[in-house]
Amino acid sequence: MKDDLIKAARKIVTDPYILVNVVSRRVKQLRHGSKPLVESLEKLNLEDVALREIIEGKISYELSPGENTY
Repeated sequence: MKDDLIKAARKIVTDPYILVNVVSRRVKQLRHGSKPLVESLEKLNLEDVALREIIEGKISYELSPGENTY
């Protein structure tokens, strides 16, 4: 994963545990055939695609009621 993408995504999803979960769930979706929601001229790995999607506001997350945060 690219450090600059991680830093930019951390500005949007400030809790690192939630960021890891959002990225890992999106990577799983991409591996199972979901189309990327961002275009890139460079070849990105799936984790970087997920980070770019977060940065560009293409995906978001929602905590379930009563779900604990760290």
